[in-house]
Amino acid sequence: MPRAGWRAIFQVKAKPMTEHSAISPKPIPTLPDAQTVTSVTHYTDHLFAFRCTRPRSLRFRSGEFVMIGLLGENGKPLLRAYSIASPSWDEELEFYSIKVPDGPLTSRLQHIQPGDPIILRPKPVGTLVLDALLPGRRLWMLATGTGIAPFASLLRDPETWEKFDQVIVMHTCREVAELPYGRDLIEALPHDPLIGEFVGDKLLYYPTTTREQSAQMGRVTDNLSSGKVFADLGIPPLDPVVDRAMVCGSLAFNLDIKKILEEAGLHEGANSAPAQYVVEKAFVD
Repeated sequence: MPRAGWRAIFQVKAKPMTEHSAISPKPIPTLPDAQTVTSVTHYTDHLFAFRCTRPRSLRFRSGEFVMIGLLGENGKPLLRAYSIASPSWDEELEFYSIKVPDGPLTSRLQHIQPGDPIILRPKPVGTLVLDALLPGRRLWMLATGTGIAPFASLLRDPETWEKFDQVIVMHTCREVAELPYGRDLIEALPHDPLIGEFVGDKLLYYPTTTREQSAQMGRVTDNLSSGKVFADLGIPPLDPVVDRAMVCGSLAFNLDIKKILEEAGLHEGANSAPAQYVVEKAFVD
């Protein structure tokens, strides 16, 4: 058929574009519960921390976690539980995270930059709070990897130092390069303008590695079971009358620590029934 004939058919069948029939551009999805990233710090190839704006309405207890994330490829929120690493009085929120190359969320979250939006569900929950513990004299914070995040919050809370005469932080990582987030936090506490005067000589820090040689080696569980940590720090073994503990790490770590604590006479507590120790069940490093 001649080109003129094709043109005539097209002119008859095609409807003229009008304001109502024009194709609208695909709408850009709105990020729900959006907050803005304010800073990002990369510690290793698989560890990073970031801070973001805090909703005015958000109230939380130090040690609690919230759901944060990004929009998935399907346009729906992709969320994970993250312990809040900043104390309850901080004007911003801080988080400490691993990087998983094939992780649905962290494979993308690790690339965030200041100014980027993230999703933050403003409904904090969790059992790793002081309210779930009975009064005591010594508080043990037992963590592996990024499990130190909720303790970063609790260590900067004045209530922690008001309630306990001594705070012992045991933090185990595979390599020395994975320790700086916790170490820098610990070293800054005595100089903190809000709690520095309360810290004094109350704080004992026991960082260890399991793969790379360092000043102190061994898992938290091994150093507790063998009694090495008590000998090294010059303190008596666990006593349910005076000792309280908080645990945050992998599922296997949590179960092993629970066994050690129970054998020492400590019992697990909760918000509704405070006792001698608590475990963060929502976190897996």
